[in-house]
Amino acid sequence: MAGSRSLRADARDIWEHGVRAVDAGGLVAGAVAVRKGALRIASDTFPLARVDRIAVVGMGKAGASMARALEAALGRVLESKRVEGVVCVPDRAVRPLERITLHGARAGHDNRPTAAGVAGTRRLLKLVGALGPRDLVICLVSGGGSALAPAPSRGVTLADKQRLTGLLESAGATINEMNAVRKHLSDLKGGGLVRATRARIVSLIVSDVVGDPLDVIASGPTAPDPTTFADALETLRRRGILSRAPRRALEHLWAGARGRVPETLKRPSRRVTYHVIGNNALALEAAARRARRLGYHVVNLGPALEGESKEVGVLLAGVARGVRDAGAPASAPACILSGGETTVTLGRHPGRGGRNQELVLGALVQCLENGLDGMAFLSGGTDGEDGPTDAAGAVADASVLRRAQAEGLDAREALAAHDAYPFFQRAGGLFRTRPTHTNVMDLRVVLVRPR
Repeated sequence: MAGSRSLRADARDIWEHGVRAVDAGGLVAGAVAVRKGALRIASDTFPLARVDRIAVVGMGKAGASMARALEAALGRVLESKRVEGVVCVPDRAVRPLERITLHGARAGHDNRPTAAGVAGTRRLLKLVGALGPRDLVICLVSGGGSALAPAPSRGVTLADKQRLTGLLESAGATINEMNAVRKHLSDLKGGGLVRATRARIVSLIVSDVVGDPLDVIASGPTAPDPTTFADALETLRRRGILSRAPRRALEHLWAGARGRVPETLKRPSRRVTYHVIGNNALALEAAARRARRLGYHVVNLGPALEGESKEVGVLLAGVARGVRDAGAPASAPACILSGGETTVTLGRHPGRGGRNQELVLGALVQCLENGLDGMAFLSGGTDGEDGPTDAAGAVADASVLRRAQAEGLDAREALAAHDAYPFFQRAGGLFRTRPTHTNVMDLRVVLVRPR
């Protein structure tokens, strides 16, 4: 019950229950089954007698867990059918599987496209390109897929895409803006996988985007793209980086805008079906159930809380103070839950951290005058990663604030410099997890007890 443990312990417990509910392997296991000579994938049924080959392709941070669960669900089909696959995943997720190759596409925590990712994506496209109308492609899509499966368009180099991605991130571009650009510089994104094969395609998707838009998750390898080359150019102009964009990338975008390069996929294909099997809302529901069992009144703000990280932190601090000091919008003990994905506009000389760490630091700064007694803020990436760091996020409570003060740390200065990681490292507020095997954006838990 609320009050029997520290707020920090309860916050972690609630966060972990939310993340376990969206374990990607478990979601795939629940969606795929072989019965009476047919393969069931969510609401789709494929009589195996009408399927010659099965190719499994995919990309994303949850790809390894999804692929492993899929092989287990296929069971004897692995022996009776020609099954093979390529799934692009982080290097640390690579494990030997029976028929599916897990291709390491990046090392460490730097979520940028790599040459290894390009090689894996070309291999993936070659595999589906050899299939015919009686073959089936099972596409496993999860968050992080855009960076793990790069396939630069002709004339554009990987270095061009890496530089442009960095410019977009530094300018605070949203996921929708980034994808509008990336899809128009790729052979895979924006429905490129559909154009590359004649086979039937079914996509199993673990969403890391607000609202689960199929064209945005992993930049929509099997989905129609509503954006255009003109939209991509407008994004660069609006974010103030048009003049700094790599020349070859810019030339390709201008060529597309003038009709010299084919547009991305614009119409749904009858050969393709989609199933979103996991998302942020599912994690929030599980977290809410756990919080209630622990005795907290739950305020669920939903999976769509976006904006600048520090400003969202300020917002959540205001809600928490309202609960603690005025009993609104709920009476304490209360658990305020939210999901989504915030952004950080870094500027030219940022420090070290991630959006979750910055959000918690923003909340802490907002509470400096009145203290953090009776409150705890936890924000973490459900994939166990937060920016190019080894932490999933951060947690702030009264003990973190006291330690920061004892260490002589300046929270306002760290926030202004986007340098949250060193601050929380010294203050004892870094939130680290084991690999989560999923990715459904961020999960935030704010706990409040009476003064």
